Amino acid sequence: MSALLPTYARSGLSFARGKGAFLFTEAGERYLDFSSGIAVTALGHAHPRLIEALTAQANKVWHVSNLHHIAEQERLGERLCDATFADRVFFANSGAEAVEASIKAARRYHFVNGAPERYRLVTFGGAFHGRTLATIAAGGQSKHLEGFGPPVEGFDQVSGFDLEAVEAAIGDETAGVLLEPIMGEGGMREVPYRFLQDLRTLCDEKDILLVLDEVQSGVGRTGRFYAHEWADITPDIMATAKGLGGGFPVGACLTTEAVGQAMTPGSHGSTFGGNPLAMAVGNAVLDVVLAPGFLEHVAQMGLRLKQRLAGLADEHDDVIAEVRGQGLMVGLKCKVENQKLIAGLRERGMLTVQAGDNVVRLLPPLIVGEEEIDLACATIDTACAALKVSASENA
Repeated sequence: MSALLPTYARSGLSFARGKGAFLFTEAGERYLDFSSGIAVTALGHAHPRLIEALTAQANKVWHVSNLHHIAEQERLGERLCDATFADRVFFANSGAEAVEASIKAARRYHFVNGAPERYRLVTFGGAFHGRTLATIAAGGQSKHLEGFGPPVEGFDQVSGFDLEAVEAAIGDETAGVLLEPIMGEGGMREVPYRFLQDLRTLCDEKDILLVLDEVQSGVGRTGRFYAHEWADITPDIMATAKGLGGGFPVGACLTTEAVGQAMTPGSHGSTFGGNPLAMAVGNAVLDVVLAPGFLEHVAQMGLRLKQRLAGLADEHDDVIAEVRGQGLMVGLKCKVENQKLIAGLRERGMLTVQAGDNVVRLLPPLIVGEEEIDLACATIDTACAALKVSASENA
């Protein structure tokens, strides 16, 4: 019996090594990785720039704590601010921690500005913000809340992208609005640009904060550095992680100067957040992602993938109901049980990820090329055809 807590429904696969967009088992079986560790290995496996950065830092110093100045942390913070709306950055180790810091920053902002009663956040049905007690309360999904006692107080959830519903949920205790520009776990549902723009205006009118969770949609995943850029808006606070470390645990909370000033010494902290190893890798990721032409490559590959998938959806309309998402963050809304398609793809050497609303997530590494996209689509074609045959035989 395993010594591990049984919190995961594991596939049974075990990988010995990876290269680019592929993973290999100990026996040498090859799998096309269109899961990227759930949007984490943004530059694929064994990227030489990341290996170089991690190895070099490992030979210097691993950990000193945030009691001391960390040069690589300062550098990564400055680069993130230069490339985004932000003026200040707090480094953590995961997406959930980054969202937790964002929630605390939103509350703290109002506290130091004389409105301590403003601590609640408006959130959206179907969202996923992490697995801590506060973030499962923010997400509001019963399957994540079950068995953990009363949900953490302070979240008011609305259904759909309805501005009137959001406005009705805003009260004297509201600190801000929290949402994902693309709901990854929630079924790859894109938030309409107009809704994001109207939400920004509403937050300004109500003197509350717009908090974005870009843990999955950020760091180039959609063809822009962060997905909200497509809507031509800026948040007050943003959580980022996953691709930021390319596989090394890195999370960050980005804020405007006004919000950042509220986070005074002792108001928040992290033992491991922003450690030298993580910062070296994070800077290496930005070396690649922010290089000229890289995001254009992501956008081009994303367009190719969606065009090919649209054709497959037409051909296999009894299996695929809809193609969702943007860039290299794409979902297949299924007419069959999504796990059947996931299993069929895995049997044919391709890894994908389950999502809510009966969706299969496709999250290839951002370095993916035309050949790998064409291979993925051919595999999806074969798996869909097999499901069709299986259904007819069982009819």
